[in-house]
Amino acid sequence: MGQTRKRMGKDGKPRYTAYYDDIRGQRRSAGTFASKKEADRAWQRAEVKVSEGRTGEPARGRQRFRDYVENTWLPNHEMEASTREGYTYAIHKHLMPEFGGMRMVDILPEHVRAWIAKLKNQGMKPVTIQCNKIILSAIFTTALDDQVTYLHPCRGVKSPPIARKPLQIVTPEQFDDVYNALPEGTFRLLAETEIESGLRWGELSELRPKDLNLKTRILTVSRTVVELNPKFHPEGGHFLVKDYPKDKEYRRFKLSAQMTEKLEEHIRAARLTRDDLFFHMPPQDKPRARITEIPDPETLGRTEPNEKGRTYNHGTLSGYTAGRCRCDYCRGAFSLYRAARRANGKDNPRPLRTRMTDGHIPNDWFRRNIWNPAIAAAGLDFRPTMRDLRHAHASWLLNGGADLQIVKERLGHASIATTERYLHTLPDADETALEALARTRSRSSPR
Repeated sequence: MGQTRKRMGKDGKPRYTAYYDDIRGQRRSAGTFASKKEADRAWQRAEVKVSEGRTGEPARGRQRFRDYVENTWLPNHEMEASTREGYTYAIHKHLMPEFGGMRMVDILPEHVRAWIAKLKNQGMKPVTIQCNKIILSAIFTTALDDQVTYLHPCRGVKSPPIARKPLQIVTPEQFDDVYNALPEGTFRLLAETEIESGLRWGELSELRPKDLNLKTRILTVSRTVVELNPKFHPEGGHFLVKDYPKDKEYRRFKLSAQMTEKLEEHIRAARLTRDDLFFHMPPQDKPRARITEIPDPETLGRTEPNEKGRTYNHGTLSGYTAGRCRCDYCRGAFSLYRAARRANGKDNPRPLRTRMTDGHIPNDWFRRNIWNPAIAAAGLDFRPTMRDLRHAHASWLLNGGADLQIVKERLGHASIATTERYLHTLPDADETALEALARTRSRSSPR
């Protein structure tokens, strides 16, 4: 039961403070007023709010956006470690500069609209704007549920439309070209396993012999791995293995006989145990090949003009530093210069750079060092990624007449609408329709 207490103000006049009990039974103030009647109304209104479940305190809404996010939302919001990493970077780069100093109750839809317009004018892609708005909306959804605020400033605010581009699917002929351009051995097997299974990269790089039944050819997808900044890893590592795939549900499907035989041969040749990785990061102790001698710079030509319009000879320090040229000769000249300084004791030698890994293959390392060179050597007219092989797997299955539901289950899609995107995506997918059109037109064509 609330009550009103009388006290004397600094001016000698009586003041009345209203008190009520919150949801935890703690006595709290509902404000101080000049009359007892106003104070009684205040604690009565507060008790009505408590009975209705509106237990928020006005003071909580006056905290800054930065304080709420850093002290309450980020530490306590349940999310995947990789999601937390991405959200944290986006919040501090795009949300804090705009909203960090504002009070939670002061952030209105008009401020969110102005922020989106600013991002658009800065040239940010619509998909990035939408992702940042989703994060901001998630923050205020929690704040609204916790009654920190009573208004959701993101509701009703639109972000720029995202054009849905058609998928460009790798054809079997294009895959063969890339496959033959890959280094022989493990990486060819990795690419062939991907096109045969449609696994996500985290599922593929975490694949182990125990996941494949060699007799039944059944592959069980029960784990995935993500690469993190160590400060977001529970144990300070780089790779976090999760005991469930992206859709949080195990899935099982059969591989072809020839694919199973290749994987079985790989197990024997590499002497893998049940718990070893199928595809292991190769040794990194091999030094890069470097130019040991530079021809006469006068014979190598000039660099492209820099921002001041100046050019320099290739194979010189000026070409590397002032001309910002990164050709083999300019890089070689700078490397030889640095090596000479280290040999004379003027610079501390830098140890050979190696990628920190527990055996898992980092996605960006594979892309830069293995996949992109193979794409360039294959001479394709577009640059497919390893994820595009997953798309190709689905498209090839559907084009060959596989059941839509079966393909959905193999890929681990939550909705069959996602799988339907791969229908009729190969270049020759419309040939049947065109042939039918031609047959129909030929009936009425004059002979």
